[in-house]
Amino acid sequence: MDYERLIDEETWAFIRRTAESYPDDAVDLSIADQRRVYDTMCQDFRQPRPDDVKTQDRPADGVPVRVYKAGDPTRTVVYFHGGGFILGGLDSHDDVCAEICVQTGYRVVAVDYRLCPEHVHPAQFDDSWTAVEWAAREFGDPIILAGDSAGGNLAASVAHHGRGRLEHVLGQVLIYPGLGGDRTQGSYTEHAHAPLLTLDDILFYEKMRFAGEKPEHDPTYAPLHDSDFSGLPPTVVVTADCDPLRDDGPTYCDRIIAAGGNAHWINEPGLVHGYLRARTTVTRAADSFERISVAIEALGQGIWSYD
Repeated sequence: MDYERLIDEETWAFIRRTAESYPDDAVDLSIADQRRVYDTMCQDFRQPRPDDVKTQDRPADGVPVRVYKAGDPTRTVVYFHGGGFILGGLDSHDDVCAEICVQTGYRVVAVDYRLCPEHVHPAQFDDSWTAVEWAAREFGDPIILAGDSAGGNLAASVAHHGRGRLEHVLGQVLIYPGLGGDRTQGSYTEHAHAPLLTLDDILFYEKMRFAGEKPEHDPTYAPLHDSDFSGLPPTVVVTADCDPLRDDGPTYCDRIIAAGGNAHWINEPGLVHGYLRARTTVTRAADSFERISVAIEALGQGIWSYD
């Protein structure tokens, strides 16, 4: 794959800066060291919160969450962070959540779910579901589900499980999510050696998620393994073109549409996995983050503008 042609210089600068604190072979480190270098990398890119955003760390029926508020919101975004299910937390995506709060005017609840390998599946899903139920009860607002990478998986898992159980979910916005697609074809092989996330990385993270037999036909583990895609909330999936996970996006959207739902796939040319951190330095990433915020805000207002 000719990444020198596909990826512009701004994005290459972001890739090099990322590698300064989070090397390509990070998965060869111990889990503790992976978390250390990931946290260092996130801190390097972290932006200050906008002045008008107020935050409060709270327990959501035992799950730590951070609530962001600016003004008097009437919608709640529940956000699940990325990090391969083994990395990240409330601080790793603090600035992303704060900016979503300001740009949409909605409350944002960031979920600090338990991490692998200390806590294997379904711990991450269980915490996510608990936090969403808490947010619905605590604030009484309609909800938009959102998340990036592993967090996109969790947002979709909650959407699938929530059918018939959770009212007033207005939509979901999934950012370069891993949804359980076929690892032997499409983008998984086309971009197996992509910058910042390789197929080997994905397989490593996957092994950390379970003990014993790999879960099968379990949409709380891999939403694409569900047999029923009807009744899901309006869905926007945003992917990076130079990412092994890319094709999970259109596959997921196609299945929702085939089941009679609304889904739209946005693919971002020349971008790589993890580009949310590049939104202040890379024009393509900034434009994509604007599209993400617009999608969240529109879904919160019941607006579907993708037909």
